[in-house]
Amino acid sequence: MTEESAVLVATEAEDATADLVIARLNERGVPVVRFDPADIERGALALSARFGARSAPVAGRVRTPSRALDLTRVRAVYWRRPQWPTYVGLGRGDARYAAAHVRYGLGGVLRALDGPLWVNHPSREAAADYKPAQLALARRLSLDVPPTLVTNEPAEAREFITTYGLVIHKPLRATPYERDGVRLAGWAEPVTAEEIDDSLRSAPHLFQARVRKVADVRVLVVGRRLFAVRIDSGLLDWRRDYSALTYAVIGLPPALVSALRAFLEYCGLESGSFDLALDTEGRHWFLELNPNGQWGWLEGATGLPLSAAFADFLTRGEAA
Repeated sequence: MTEESAVLVATEAEDATADLVIARLNERGVPVVRFDPADIERGALALSARFGARSAPVAGRVRTPSRALDLTRVRAVYWRRPQWPTYVGLGRGDARYAAAHVRYGLGGVLRALDGPLWVNHPSREAAADYKPAQLALARRLSLDVPPTLVTNEPAEAREFITTYGLVIHKPLRATPYERDGVRLAGWAEPVTAEEIDDSLRSAPHLFQARVRKVADVRVLVVGRRLFAVRIDSGLLDWRRDYSALTYAVIGLPPALVSALRAFLEYCGLESGSFDLALDTEGRHWFLELNPNGQWGWLEGATGLPLSAAFADFLTRGEAA
């Protein structure tokens, strides 16, 4: 079956959030070609692209077991959570070589397409994923940012904690981590000066003054549409226990809305999920941006038309 003017959805096999968007695209009669780069390792994804012709800078097709898509007919690319092949059956050198050629072959062909809308372009998404850069940009846009220190110097960390008293430590990036075969999550955790030792020197760590918050706020932006949800939990890190959460759809101050939109525009992103902390005085503190955050559970919890907003944007380049 050949699909024309389709939306390419790049994501892993099990992705409930992508499923929601694809269902809405199907309702609109928009063709969808879903694939995962890892599929190429098992022969379930094929690519052919030609360059140098006068008629088009790049021409060719992508094939999955059920779809074939002309690369000149890609309407939009929804770059969700793709997985890259690891070639576990090959030796280390061959696996590294093959994996690199998928990234720079398949990835390079997709980046060569100049017509489609990207949500979000992987290069821009990767550039926006640096927390220190996010914090600096937030301040440039006049957003409130908790005092934060990034350091691998134990003395600096102890001084910072002593100065601010209530301080948390959190990962600079969500990174898969296992200990004794158990996968561990990186939560925001309280930290004291006494806990800091010389092992800190091995890598930079992020320390942040704790906001005296009454609730968290998750803000999802899709194109020009913005959805804000207040999350009440009583937890330092609400991700620890979803069963303890209650939700309320809220509005945000116009200046804050403008700043968040400007943030994404500066990063060249079409969508993103912001985490804010709401304090006792009603101030919203910027914590971080997740350029490709999860939001599927919020649609079920609040009834907000989040997947419809994505489908509309991917279809027309604007949210209805």
